[in-house]
Amino acid sequence: MIRIGILGNIGSGKSYVAKNLGYPVFDADYEVALLYKKNKKIYLKLKKTLPKNIKSFPIKKNEIAEAILEKKGNLKKIIKIVHREVRIKMNFFLKKNKNKKFVVLDVPLLLENRLNKKGDVLIFVDSKKSDISKKLRKRKNFNKRLFNKFEKIQLSSKYKIKKSHFIIKNDFTKKTININIKNILKKINQ
Repeated sequence: MIRIGILGNIGSGKSYVAKNLGYPVFDADYEVALLYKKNKKIYLKLKKTLPKNIKSFPIKKNEIAEAILEKKGNLKKIIKIVHREVRIKMNFFLKKNKNKKFVVLDVPLLLENRLNKKGDVLIFVDSKKSDISKKLRKRKNFNKRLFNKFEKIQLSSKYKIKKSHFIIKNDFTKKTININIKNILKKINQ
């Protein structure tokens, strides 16, 4: 099994690329949302750590956002609790798909949390800041301050590009993405 890791900035189109590769995708953002909705253990740990912010189950995204914006260290506390569980889910996904030729890891902090392995194929989704900005402003509940906090914990684009095997220039058109994906898969399959 070859693991394909998708890298890029927030809003660059990582998830879109991941879904269009045509292989099983581990979507970390989806898994986190599921944990907030359905995992009572995560709720209890977060409530104990951030009692002022986490008030009810299922956990509301705005409670998490408020906690992150309220105090500098809260994001690290949340990550410590949530990412352990996400890692378990990712390992389960990998075991379940061990006989697949490829699996795709759509994990926003893949390099930052050292979830990548030596043999992984890394694809960086590169988008213009202006295009990302336009796209993010259209998102429901977009919060610029929250975006800035998340951006600060990410490694630089230059570093990610250097670590990547392939770069997709995303102009947010299906045609461009599909051509890039086709070329990359052809090279990986050789």
